[in-house]
Amino acid sequence: MPRSLSLALLAATMLSAPLAATAADLPARQNTTAPAPAIVDSWSPWMIRGRALVVHPQPDATLNAGGVRIQGGNVDISTSVVPELDITYFFTPNLAAELILGVTPHRVKGTGALEGTRIGDAWLLPPTVMLQYHFTGLGNVKPYLGAGVNYTVFFNEEAKGSFTKFDLDNTFGFALQAGVDIMLDKHWGINFDVKKIFLEPKVSVNNGAVRGKVKIDPWLIGTGVTYRF
Repeated sequence: MPRSLSLALLAATMLSAPLAATAADLPARQNTTAPAPAIVDSWSPWMIRGRALVVHPQPDATLNAGGVRIQGGNVDISTSVVPELDITYFFTPNLAAELILGVTPHRVKGTGALEGTRIGDAWLLPPTVMLQYHFTGLGNVKPYLGAGVNYTVFFNEEAKGSFTKFDLDNTFGFALQAGVDIMLDKHWGINFDVKKIFLEPKVSVNNGAVRGKVKIDPWLIGTGVTYRF
């Protein structure tokens, strides 16, 4: 090999050695781009509904006058259509509690042996707490079943006809429920709901001249709007 070529190769080797060492000492380039945060769909446990509600009693009565049973004496209680508000809290996606609020006016008159007798009018405030199971996995259709307790407060009782006093005692009752929410989007939906309340208050007319128990046992049939927070 010519002497000049050997000297050139030796010089190139000596120059490349420090450059290689410097490159080896440099830190490896790191990807500094942070991963995009995952988007989490927030879940709220609160839901409210506003319904138009048909309250249809299924009355039956056991009445006494002066301690003697009025044979064939019964009552008829009018049907009402009222607004209703309920508030629902979900403990889990399936288990929820619902508070139902509303007031209903009713007219009471006699039937059977008391046919045509006007007895009185009254307003009912029947707050009801339901424990519900909501079925999932059906897309935007969300059916539910519920059972709970009702406490009915009677107020503005007013005797009618020949009667001078009409009183109904506040009382507890048991309630059953079935319904469905059809969600239109994440928040809004349409609700259909049916409840049965088993309610049997004591009644007194003319300061106890006529007294007994009246089964009201209303069906509550409602439809309205759902809003999920």
